[in-house]
Order: sequence, then structure tokens, then C-alpha cells
Amino acid sequence: MSSSVLAELKVRFQTACVKAFGEEYLGIDPSVSVAKDLRFGDYQCNAALSLSKRLKQKPQAIAAQIIQHLTISDLGEAPSIDGPGFINVKLKPEFLASRLAVVNSGDRLGIEETRNRQRIIVDFSSPNIAKEMHVGHLRSTIIGDCIARILEFQGHEVLRLNHVGDWGTQFGMLITYLKEVYPRALTESDALDLGDLVALYRAAKKRFDEDEQFKEASRLAVVDLQSGQPEATFCWQLLCDQSRREFQKIYDALDIKITERGESFYSPYLASVVEDLQALGLLEKSEGALCVFLDGFTNKEGDRLPLIIQKSDGGYNYATTDLAAIRYRIQEDKAERIIYVTDMGQSSHFEQVFQVARRANWLTDNTKVIHVPFGLVLGEDGKKLKTRSGDTVRLQELLDEAIARVKTDLETRNPEFNDTYKQEVAEAVGLGAVKYADLSQNRTSNYAFSFDKMLSLQGNTAPYMLYAYVRIRGISRKGALDFDSENFSAAIALKHELELALAKHLIQLPEIIDAVSEDLMPNRLCLYLFELSQKFNQFYDQCPVLQAEDSDRLSRLLLCHVTAKTLKLGLGLLGIRVLEKM
Repeated sequence: MSSSVLAELKVRFQTACVKAFGEEYLGIDPSVSVAKDLRFGDYQCNAALSLSKRLKQKPQAIAAQIIQHLTISDLGEAPSIDGPGFINVKLKPEFLASRLAVVNSGDRLGIEETRNRQRIIVDFSSPNIAKEMHVGHLRSTIIGDCIARILEFQGHEVLRLNHVGDWGTQFGMLITYLKEVYPRALTESDALDLGDLVALYRAAKKRFDEDEQFKEASRLAVVDLQSGQPEATFCWQLLCDQSRREFQKIYDALDIKITERGESFYSPYLASVVEDLQALGLLEKSEGALCVFLDGFTNKEGDRLPLIIQKSDGGYNYATTDLAAIRYRIQEDKAERIIYVTDMGQSSHFEQVFQVARRANWLTDNTKVIHVPFGLVLGEDGKKLKTRSGDTVRLQELLDEAIARVKTDLETRNPEFNDTYKQEVAEAVGLGAVKYADLSQNRTSNYAFSFDKMLSLQGNTAPYMLYAYVRIRGISRKGALDFDSENFSAAIALKHELELALAKHLIQLPEIIDAVSEDLMPNRLCLYLFELSQKFNQFYDQCPVLQAEDSDRLSRLLLCHVTAKTLKLGLGLLGIRVLEKM
């Protein structure tokens, strides 16, 4: 197994700096990166520039001393110094070929698991009970799943949590309303579907806002639920189960694995959160509510803003639940890293919750908390994606339409395919297109949702990537070689510049995975895969494969095989399954 070339070069340059300048330079960042201008080399070290002030020497002189102590003859040609002191490293074709042999040695493509295994929680998706999942849940679900897949691939222990909204005033409101208009829904599990439940919820909310007597009855129903009254608990459970069944259909279609641990899970811990914060002297009373006044958060008048922990009527809110959750995840789950994948609008909320958790000393340097924010899904008109009637787009309808569009196209282009196969392809391509369209964007930006763009066979799309994989696998089948046979033995010989360019890109996958695991930006992986398919097409257009001479033919077929394996693994980490034919 091998680490990334970038990681190896960082270690070697750091060692060279210590040998050249002494032990006190052991912890320096050697500033090694993929070269921006590949005419001079494949990797570039900028350490000489950052060390110039400290060493009181010119960068070029420092670079020369680093090179004197640098050992890279097994992987690169003699390094060169460029410009003000950049050190360039060009990889040897023999080294690239040996790396590709490692890449081809197993399903993990030679990428070793991390030696610093962590217990990580990824909190994502989080729909609300009695409401349908809509397009707003799309990004959290897809981004969160991708992040979890990459961390799991690295060897971390990942707990995927679905913090569903399954508690609070809305349940008292809904139960009270259903008792009046549809009592069967509170006694029979199949009395209504989620669409009916959503309509009833809206009607209940309207009644709650307009009818004081109904509002009071709803509050009493919440008290019954919170105190564990059997009838109220049974009704609540029925409503939750109905929603869960519909959520699970979407998770199954998208191949999402997630463990539900909703707001109700933390309900027994809310009172002790208040007790803890009170004992620590963090709570202050403001207009009857117990609050923590926050550092760095002020209103227009410059006064400190409070985070309400317990309302004046004794009730709790989202902040209380999130504090109970973070405390439980640290103290009981023993999480070393907690990742929250929610929309950008919640950034301030999480900053406040994290601050209180730190001041309570639940959150220490032993645990890292990260909010992974994302932008809005927009329509092609640049406005928030809505239906023609102005409603939020239901996620199930969106996924169904993606599948239907692909199937219609297949029936036009490939009428000879049987219906079962058409459905299989339509689901893989349609759902893959929705995922890839989202993941290929910088998550912090809004993006315009367009079926035409995401289903195109041209450009940075899932259909383009899936077709590239199918095309390469087709070439391999025509080559009639059993690459996975124990008796198969051949080496890649890199002669043409486009073979070398493809090989250099192939061995960069470990670096990309490491980068995504750190900055949690899946679009990096999408860009890598898109560029890989482009480099393969350039190679295939200029370098004959099936018509090549025997030795070149075998080597190039093996290069095709490694490319296909890399695409398959990369798309799998995005949550997209490949097709062997399309």
C-alpha cells in the first residue's frame, strides 16, 4: 500500500530542511503542492521563500541547500530551482509505472487507510416529521452522504446521524387536530399517506394560528406527550412511523445509509443541560427566560445577544436540543470530530451553540466541531426553486422526473433495450445526475437546478462521466484480457507525453481524497474525475490502443483498465454507481 506522492514529498522535503538547517525546523510546513505550470515539473516546493526571513538568506540560496540534502532519486529526476526559489520536481516514468502497478493491485487502488483513525459524527439530511422531504433537503442529504463515504473509505469510524424534527409543539397541534377531523389516523398505521398528513398539518397550523382555544388544547397535548402519557405517545409514534416510511423510500433510492436520532432522543437530557449551565454560572434571566449572553454577538444597539436556553414558560427550544446533542455526542458517543451539514442560514446558530458548549467546557480541544454550510438550490430563473404554484419542490417528484427523462431518452435512442434494463439505466443515470450536479458545485454557492444541463452527455455531468466509464470498459472487453486473473502479468510502459499526463493524474487520487476529507468540498473530487476523463480522451485519441503493437497494446489496455477502476472508485465515493453498458 502507498501514501500519496504529495505526502511522501512533504516528508522528504521536511527531512531535507532539518538536515540542512537543524532540528528546530522539524515542524515546518514544507509548502509542497502540485505544480501550477507543468512545463517546469510535476510538484513544487516553496519552503525557501517562507524560510528566507527566518534564515536571513536569499530564497535561491536556501533552495540550493534544501536540494543538497534532498533524497528523491527513486521517484523524481534531479530537482531544479526556478524564479525566486521554487524547487521543481519531475516524476520519473519508471516511478509512475510502478505506482500504477500498485494502483492496479486491488479495489482500494493502493490507497492505504489512515493511521490516525477517528470516531466522527456526520449530522445530515434532517427532515421534519409530518412534512415531506423537499428540494431543500437534497443538498444536506447528498453532501453529507458523500462526506461520510470518503471518511469511511479512509478508515474512520463514522456515525451517520439523522437529526429529524420529531418533537415539539407541532405534534400537540397535529394530534389535537387529527382527533377532531380524522381520528382513524391516530389508531391505524395505514389510515393516510404522507401527502394527506402534510395537508392536514397545514390545516392544523392555520387553526393553531387563528383559534386560541385550539392553541391551548394543543399545548395540553404537548404536555401529555412530554410526560409520556400512553395515548399521546402512541399517536406520536404512528405519525413518526408514517413519515419514516416515506423518508426511507428516498434514502433507499439514493443509496443513503443513515441512523435516525431525532430531537426526541435528547428530550430527557434538556433539563440537565439547564442545570449544568446554571451550576457553571452561565445563565442569566432576561424577560423571564434563562439565557446565555454571547461574546461577539450584538444587536443594532450594540447590546450582547442572548441565546435562550429555557423559555419563560419553562419550555425548551432548538438551541437547548442542540446543546444536549453536542454534549451527548462528546460525552457518550466519544466523538473526536462532529460535522453538521446544513444550509448557510444556520451558520450563526451553530457558532452560538459551539460557543456555549466551549464555555461549558463540554467542547474541548479533544473534539473538533465543523459546520458544513451550503447555498440554495435555485431555479433556472435564478430564484429559489419552486413549483409553478409557488410551493417548495417535493424531493420525490424531482427524483422521479430525473428518472423519467432518462428513460424517455433511452426509449428514443435504444428501443431494443428491454424494460427492466431501461429502468435500471434510467435510475442509475437519473439519480447519479442529480447527485453529481449538486456535488460538482462549490457547496458554499447557490446553484441553478437544470435537468437539461445535468442530464447532458457533454460537460462536467454524471452522464458524461458514466459514459466515459462505459466507453473504457468497452475498450477493455475488446482487448479480451483478464486483468483480474492471478496469472495475469504485465507492466505499463509510459512513452507518449499523453500517457505520462494520464498516469500523473491517476496517481493523484489519494491527494484529492485527503483534501476532501479536510476541507469537506466534494466538488474537488468531481473536478478530478472530470479532468481524468478528459485526459483519458486525449490519450485515446492520440495513442492507438487496440491497433497498437503488441507491447504497447498490452500496456495501454492496462492503462485503460486502471483509469476505469479509478473512475469507478471515485464515482462510488460520490454515491454514484457505474454501469457496464449504457
